[in-house]
Amino acid sequence: MIHQHLSPNLILVLAYLLKTKSVGTTAMMLGMSQPSVSRHLARLREVVQDPLLVRTGNRMARTGRGEELVDRLSDWVTATASLLDASTFDPTHLHRRFRIATTDFGAWAVCQPALPAMRQHAPSMGLDILPLGHAPHRKLAAGEIDLALTGFDPSPEQIHHDLLFEDSFICVTRKGHPLTEADDGAVDVDAFVAYPHLGLSVSDAELDRVAMELGAAARHRKVAMTIPYFTLAPQMLLAGDLVMVVPSRAARSWCDRPDLATRPAPAVLGTLKYWILWHERSRHDPAVTWLRTQLIRSASAPPGPGSGE
Repeated sequence: MIHQHLSPNLILVLAYLLKTKSVGTTAMMLGMSQPSVSRHLARLREVVQDPLLVRTGNRMARTGRGEELVDRLSDWVTATASLLDASTFDPTHLHRRFRIATTDFGAWAVCQPALPAMRQHAPSMGLDILPLGHAPHRKLAAGEIDLALTGFDPSPEQIHHDLLFEDSFICVTRKGHPLTEADDGAVDVDAFVAYPHLGLSVSDAELDRVAMELGAAARHRKVAMTIPYFTLAPQMLLAGDLVMVVPSRAARSWCDRPDLATRPAPAVLGTLKYWILWHERSRHDPAVTWLRTQLIRSASAPPGPGSGE
């Protein structure tokens, strides 16, 4: 048994010395000077109370004690190195809860489609969906969340990002609404602002993307009600002539409802780019990298008809 007071550094030097049987080669492989390795060998001989390596002609040979230790120490080096090797990450052994900040749309359009595969490959993983605040970069930096999913363009420094998907916008109304009975083309801005709207506020900053994109025309827009959740929209839209703008992925999940109708939104609203954000502090975390990869892969797959993906 190796002396309990041997430091990991000394054990590493011993492993390389016994493997190479050379002070010079060990020094080169570990980036040390030969005198330093020689001092380490002297210390090892003292602690282990065995020469470990003895000179025979122009070479060094392992002693009996050295032969006993060489394979065990080689296994120790391999096992220790694997602890820091991200390529050894195995999700089946993952026991961890992740925190993702997003809206109900993000949870439903990104997390939900990925959940079956994630549960299959990492059955002991946990996932907490948290509200998307107005400054997710701060929570990412503080370690309060692992990832954020958002439709607003990332800009803060030290925030890494990847595009999950790009989506068009759709106007949704009750069946028989004058706006969707007109034709199947994109709604023009004048017609769009002529009817009361059901607005959507994103995060605690109550940001309204439609108002931001309409510019000067936004002053003619009448917002009868604002809600924070996409999933409330279908029932609210049946309360009159309200119009709501949603991503086509959201509208697609409602397309089988006989009481709702859709029409392409005004072109001025542009498209929705949906992002996944993470911080530099977790960039090399293999578990977060694995989770991020699962979400990106699932979100980039074309959604099927009627699905919320």
